[in-house]
Amino acid sequence: MAKPRTSISELLQQDQPYDIPDPEAPSAYQRDIYSAFRKPLFSTKPLEWERLAKAKVPTANFGYVQGSASSCKTYAANLDAFDKYRLRPSMLVNATRRDLSVELFGTKYASPILVAPVGVQKIMHADAETATAKACQKVGVPMILSTAATRTIEEVATANGSGDRWYQLYWPKPQEEAITASLLRRAKANGYKVLVVTLDTFTLAWRPEDLDNSYLPFLWGDGCQIGHSDPIFLAKYEEMQRDDTRPLTEKLAEAWDLLKRPGTPWGAAWLLANASKIKKSRAWLDVMNSGTYREWDHLKTLQRLWDGPIVLKGIQTVADAHKAIDYGIDGIIVSNHGGRQLDGAIASLDALAEIGADQKVKESGLTLLFDSGIRQGSDVLKALALGAKAVLVGRPYMYGLAVGGQAGVEHVLKSNCGKKSVRDVSRDDLQIRREAKL
Repeated sequence: MAKPRTSISELLQQDQPYDIPDPEAPSAYQRDIYSAFRKPLFSTKPLEWERLAKAKVPTANFGYVQGSASSCKTYAANLDAFDKYRLRPSMLVNATRRDLSVELFGTKYASPILVAPVGVQKIMHADAETATAKACQKVGVPMILSTAATRTIEEVATANGSGDRWYQLYWPKPQEEAITASLLRRAKANGYKVLVVTLDTFTLAWRPEDLDNSYLPFLWGDGCQIGHSDPIFLAKYEEMQRDDTRPLTEKLAEAWDLLKRPGTPWGAAWLLANASKIKKSRAWLDVMNSGTYREWDHLKTLQRLWDGPIVLKGIQTVADAHKAIDYGIDGIIVSNHGGRQLDGAIASLDALAEIGADQKVKESGLTLLFDSGIRQGSDVLKALALGAKAVLVGRPYMYGLAVGGQAGVEHVLKSNCGKKSVRDVSRDDLQIRREAKL
C-alpha cells in the first residue's frame, strides 16, 4: 500500500480561520429542539397552531380572533398573496453570522419582527397580555399594546420590564379628546416609545363569526380595562351617572328590556349580575368605537399630544402614504387589519408592493412596516424584499398564547425567525409571478 503523499500534520495546516455561527442566533432554536431529545411544546407548523388553539378555547372566543369581515375574501387574499412572490436564493454567500437587526425610530432591535396589537387576549388565555409582555421581553421582540387590552397600560409595562413596547391607539371621537390625551400621557409615563394609530376601525366591520354567536367581548368588560382604569374616562362616566335625571320608571323599563334579551332565565341572571360592568363598558365603547370617523387634519392634535414617533396603521394606497408624508408622519403600517374590516380589499402584501416601489415614498424616509398575513419566516423575507423594514405578527402568537400561555407565545416567536443581513434583501431576491401586483 502506497504511503500518503501528505502527512496528517500537513493536512491540518489546511485549516483556515473563519466565522463561526452565532450561538444566540434565532436559528439556534432548531438545534435546541433536537438537542432536547423530546418534542417541542407544540408543533412548529404554523398551520397547526390555529387547529391547536381552536381545541383549547370556547368556540366564540376562537371565532373572535380567527374570524374576518363578511366572506373572509380579504383574509384569504392576504395569505394567497405570498405565493405570488417566490424567493430566489443566492449561493456561496458568507451568511455564517447573519445580522437580523433593524433600526426603527432610533432604536436597534434584534430582529425585524414586532408583536402586533391584538386586543382582548384574556379570551384566549387567563394570563392575557401579561403573558405576551413577558414573552416579548424574554425573546427580545417589541410588543405593541392594544387599546383593547384586558390588562391596563401600567400592568403590561410592569410585566414587560426592560422590554421594548409601543402603544396602539384606538382613537376616541373628537368630543372626547381629553381621554386621548390621558391615554397618551399614561403610555408615555410607562415607557411606550412609539405611538401606533389605527385608522380602519372607527366602527366594527360585519363579522359573521361574532354575529352568529352574538359575541362581543367588550360588552362584558373584556377589552375595556384600559378605559375602565383611565382617570379622565372614570370622571366623565361618574358625571354622566349624576346627570342621568330620568325617572325611576324609565330606568326600570330599560333594565327590564335588557334582561329579556337573552331569552333564558340563566341569561337574564348573568346580565343582572354584570349590569353595572355592562353599562360602563357600553359607555367606553361609545368613546372608542362610536362610528365617528377622523380626518387627516386631526393628526395635528396627536402630534401636539405625543412627542415621540407616530405610525399610522391601516394604510393601503400610495395616495394615503403620500398624505402621511405630507403631514410629517414618521411611519406607516401597510395593513388591512388581517382582513377583519373590509371584505374584498386588496391583499396587504400587494399594497406593500405598490407603496414600497413608489419613488416619493422611497425618497421620503418614511418607515414602512407590514402587517396582515405573516405566518412564517419566508413571509418575513418577502415583505422585507418589497420594502418593509419590519413586520408585525398577529394571529399566530395569539394561537400560541391559547395553547401554552407565555411559553406558547415564545415558541411561536422563535419559530418565525443566502443573505448576510436583512438590509441586503431587495426585490432582486424575488421572482415575481405574472399575476403579482407590481
